[in-house]
Amino acid sequence: MALPETAPRILCIGIPVRDLTFRVEAVPARGSKANATHLAEICGGNALNAAIAMARLGGRVAFAGPMGDAREASSGFILERMATEGIDTTHIVRMRDATTPVSAITIDATGERTLTIYRDPALWTVQLPDADALLADCQAVLIESRCGAFCIDLCTEARRRGIPVVVGVDRAMSLQDELLTAASHLLFASEQVQETAGIAEDGAALKRLAALTPAFLAATRGPQGTIWLNDAGALEETAAFPVQAVDTLGAGDVFHGAFTLRLAEGEGVREALRFAAAAAALKCTRHGGGLAAPQRIEVEGLLRRTP
Repeated sequence: MALPETAPRILCIGIPVRDLTFRVEAVPARGSKANATHLAEICGGNALNAAIAMARLGGRVAFAGPMGDAREASSGFILERMATEGIDTTHIVRMRDATTPVSAITIDATGERTLTIYRDPALWTVQLPDADALLADCQAVLIESRCGAFCIDLCTEARRRGIPVVVGVDRAMSLQDELLTAASHLLFASEQVQETAGIAEDGAALKRLAALTPAFLAATRGPQGTIWLNDAGALEETAAFPVQAVDTLGAGDVFHGAFTLRLAEGEGVREALRFAAAAAALKCTRHGGGLAAPQRIEVEGLLRRTP
């Protein structure tokens, strides 16, 4: 079903990945082997998982970033899936002779995942399309933190135009990373915020980073909820929704996508964080990585049922 023109348009920037996921009782020890109980081939990558979540939650989503040569199989698989989700792929750049990333993901009985991924170094040399084309009718930008090298100018231009730039931080950042100041919102996980700040406590780490950036700062902590800094610089927490997790793959990405969508819809960070927590919780109750992202009606139902 086509989304209304009033639905917010959100630009996602990242590097799509072809995921092979294996379910096992326990991750095998080094040098051993294990039989998987289930195999699935899905598309993934931080920004793409977030894009799928936003599309299912009611956003008009466009995707930009590098993908491998048009002759290799992985890119065709991913593009077909993106089309099914209603994601605009007009601005994806095909890189001649490059390989689309592929990952092998092992998911144990607790839902925790272990990941091995190959990313072709040639993908980092991508030149994105013109900013006017990418940012036209755009209410928000969401990017993977690793992609700053080829989109920092675009993020800077988006902020100049008053467009929120949300960074989903999937690894420790350098304190000199230009995204720290180009972003309007930085969403870390606990491990990444501590490693970035060099402080082994989430709240203290956020406060240290607040001295380096005017961006909104938050750190997700799985079932322990999200800790964040309000406008006064005080720490607040948003509770997680209690669920029986079977697969945490892509949960953080779904959180980032849901948060960004609510910002683009005009909500404040408090409401956006709660909405994102509900979406991520529902994703964790089902297998399938980002492709297990919930529909809008499911998220709103969980919000109504949970005080």
